[in-house]
Amino acid sequence: MDYFVGVDVGTGSVRAALVTSQGKIVATAVKPTKTFNPKAKFYEQSSDDIWSSVCQVVKKVIAKTPKDRIKGIGFDATCSLVAIDKNGLPVTVSPTGNDEQNIILWMDHRAQEQADYINKLGHKMLKYVGGKVSLEMEVPKLLWLKNNLPDSWRRAALFFDLPDFLTWKATNSESRSLCSLVCKWNFSAGPNGDNHWCADFFDEIGLSDLQSNNWKKIGQDVKPPGHPVGLGLTARAAEELDLLEGTPVGTSIIDAHAGGLGMLGCSAPQVSPEFTSRLGLICGTSTCHMAVSKDEIFVDGVWGPYYGAMVPDLWLNEGGQSTTGKLIDHIIDSHPASLKIKNSLPPNVHIQKYLSDLLSSMASKKKLSDIAYLTEDVHVWPDFHGNRSPLADPTLHGMICGLTLATDEESLATLYLATMQSLTYGTKHILEALTDAGHKIESLLVCGGLSQNPLFIQTQADVLGLPVLCPVERESVLVGSAILGSCAAKTFSSVHEAIKVMGGSANVVNPITETYSYHSKKYQVFKKMVKDQQVYKKYMSSK
Repeated sequence: MDYFVGVDVGTGSVRAALVTSQGKIVATAVKPTKTFNPKAKFYEQSSDDIWSSVCQVVKKVIAKTPKDRIKGIGFDATCSLVAIDKNGLPVTVSPTGNDEQNIILWMDHRAQEQADYINKLGHKMLKYVGGKVSLEMEVPKLLWLKNNLPDSWRRAALFFDLPDFLTWKATNSESRSLCSLVCKWNFSAGPNGDNHWCADFFDEIGLSDLQSNNWKKIGQDVKPPGHPVGLGLTARAAEELDLLEGTPVGTSIIDAHAGGLGMLGCSAPQVSPEFTSRLGLICGTSTCHMAVSKDEIFVDGVWGPYYGAMVPDLWLNEGGQSTTGKLIDHIIDSHPASLKIKNSLPPNVHIQKYLSDLLSSMASKKKLSDIAYLTEDVHVWPDFHGNRSPLADPTLHGMICGLTLATDEESLATLYLATMQSLTYGTKHILEALTDAGHKIESLLVCGGLSQNPLFIQTQADVLGLPVLCPVERESVLVGSAILGSCAAKTFSSVHEAIKVMGGSANVVNPITETYSYHSKKYQVFKKMVKDQQVYKKYMSSK
């Protein structure tokens, strides 16, 4: 049996998996990572800490497997900015001046002014990011670094997206992933092979110095996901990872895109296998919404279209919600009843499971045919950390309508359900934008933490009126990164074949049509809430 290693660097931890050529995970390991929060809206990490964690988890998952049976390794990571000096050492991106803090995390919102400035200029490249560059992308962060930390800007010899930093550490190759550059760095790519940095865009926004030495600081050797990197693992990296020197390394991918790669090909009865008919939801701290198409489709407020960024020869549109899993945790943890519930739960029972069971009991007592009806008077707008799609407005805030003085566990359960529903209405908002622009979506694919919550999955099906596919192999992100390793090892004839073979099968959750009308009414409230918030802002900004 041949195996591949998949490594996933998420927002708060590093995970690794040992995966068979059929996409079955046989071992996993996880290690938390450090995050620094020196100021409000500033979130930073350490590349040394992350690489050390990568080495630890890889060693754990391969401990019982002969090294010669491991045929390839792939990496995915959050789209965070890494600064490295000419000696390969970290360069601070922090107002603290600490070189350990050399990563600006994706969710860092320090670059608002720079993003606004870039968007005001209105360069043609912005049409590939839904009309507006996000402050979560790398170019606004680079501009912030140049404007605010000139010494770090001068010292930095290389800037990487975190997935590319990992392949550099593994191979010593400075190649970059088409996925990272197209999706987060405003790199131009298309089916004619004319892939390039747009010099006049960087000139216009004030980053023309990145063109020096043939764009060396941000990369000129650009490869598609899964393409072999360099000569495989260097001797040093092989020793650190406890693998064989020369083990093939696949060109990396962003973490959410790895999830799309890992589940897009999964099969289910009576559901179309066509990649372009599926919307993938990769759920973690945030949620990314992935839709591929044969032709380029421009969607206002939705990133892309990006050519070949996830699946070769297909265009990708990427919507998203900046906080989903994190929002649910916040709603639960900030409620007065939460601590008492957690203290009373058995070790193996999650509070979300407890609240879901409580909701069923509440609905039964009220003789309601579905728990969805419990939130008739409670409505949530979920953008507590701004809106990524389709409004592309990072200044928006969360809203809750229907609060009372109640502090009991029933009030928490109701608010939890209303929040869960609001996240799904956010998906509906994105899906409407995609459909109006020309996508034809017939089913959803869901992976990540929330995919293991039956209430979330059923709510998605009911609100959208579509079947939801949950891969049997739940860790689709890790499968996706392992697919990159399999492609680098040339185990399959194409990336498409690897996706279909290693994607496995899925369970299907169908919508309960009875609640569709109810959710449609709540969705109208959902859209009215954001309009109200915009009116409030207008009132308060008037003189």
